[in-house]
Amino acid sequence: MPALEGDGDAGVEWRVEPSSPDADVDAVVTELRARAREEAPGLTTDLVVVPAALDALPRLVVLDVDSTLITGEVVEMLAARAGVEDEVARVTEAAMRGEVDFTESLHRRVALLEGLPVDVLDDVRAEVVPSPGAATMASALAGAGVPVGVVSGGFLEVVGPLAASLGIPHARANALEVEAGRLTGRVRGDVVDAAAKERFLRELAQHHGVPTAGTVAVGDGANDLDAVRAAGTGVAFCAKPVLAAAADVVLRHRDLTAVVHLVGVGRPEAG
Repeated sequence: MPALEGDGDAGVEWRVEPSSPDADVDAVVTELRARAREEAPGLTTDLVVVPAALDALPRLVVLDVDSTLITGEVVEMLAARAGVEDEVARVTEAAMRGEVDFTESLHRRVALLEGLPVDVLDDVRAEVVPSPGAATMASALAGAGVPVGVVSGGFLEVVGPLAASLGIPHARANALEVEAGRLTGRVRGDVVDAAAKERFLRELAQHHGVPTAGTVAVGDGANDLDAVRAAGTGVAFCAKPVLAAAADVVLRHRDLTAVVHLVGVGRPEAG
């Protein structure tokens, strides 16, 4: 029987120490699931196997923003103010499932925002709701000296202030073009797509001297595929099937404190 440590709170992985170094991981997880069902019937948990070697590595966490760090999609919040929310939502869903090229989908959605007054961004910033556990995660990782960055196919005008409010020092996203106080329906510069997200992960890791094996990428959609595959640990967070199939870890419970325990910050030591 493996040793089980942890308080079992929602969104927190229990740590399992196999009974022998050669124990089969799948067998341990199967046994733990059975034990959890027996001891806490009805409890919803995410079971995550974390290699002990991760504790010895410098670590870095990079997160997507829309539907990951926050509960909603900023482009849809803007679209609601332009009266095109349903149309934008359909394109967003298709892009996150990988059915539409992300860059094409972004240009199509932003074009529908043409003419919106720029001050609607203030309203959207006030409307954004961080995912449960986001502030706790950011604070715990910062306190442990783990660098954190956010990278988004959304908009820097919202992502930048959000990251600053959570104490996250690194942020990259698209910039909306504005003329005469109104959105033009275009973005400035290159689009932050899946490849750009992977580049951001690698650049940040190099900047902080973190090996690839110590990097953790967290996202929810097809636009996160490259970063999740490139990271030492790729995490699908309440994700679309296309990303869940590619990730090392699948979290179905919407609580970002799970990321804290995944990287070993605050995870209880087995005794």
